[in-house]
Amino acid sequence: MEIPQELAEKVYKLIESVKVDGKLRKGANEVTKSIEKAEAKLVIIASDVQPQEITMHFPLLSKEKEIPLVIVPSKTELGTAAGLPVGTAAVSIVNAGDSKKQLISVLKSIETLKKGSAPEEKKEEKPKEKSDSEKQETKKQEKTPEESETEKQEKSESKEEASEEKKPEEKEEDKK
Repeated sequence: MEIPQELAEKVYKLIESVKVDGKLRKGANEVTKSIEKAEAKLVIIASDVQPQEITMHFPLLSKEKEIPLVIVPSKTELGTAAGLPVGTAAVSIVNAGDSKKQLISVLKSIETLKKGSAPEEKKEEKPKEKSDSEKQETKKQEKTPEESETEKQEKSESKEEASEEKKPEEKEEDKK
């Protein structure tokens, strides 16, 4: 979830304070491990990572493990906040240390932001009527395995019959 600049600054400050007295995981591989082990309290990823495939799995993993995820605008700022001389694609907070209150504050802000944007995401669309061709396609897909097996046998039998009919004709041509 992309966040406003004000909240991004709060997240950067949280990361800076956690790096002093808490525990951070820096980089896509370490963050992935911390999510899979359910150690992470908050996952922060940068939106300007190229190629995006590097960070595409984080939202799914985070949702599966019910770990909050935030997307900040800059990998350079994220790396700087984490104490790295280069940018980083992702950071996870494993132990907030003395910054626990600050972490709780950021998590509440994220939750409030999610609730505010939830109605927009949950617009219900009426299912459209299927056309005749779609209905026929659905019927074809619904055939049981026995039916399709029977059809395969019938096709192979008809092919055999056709090949048998051709054989006498071939023999006549060979005689000429």
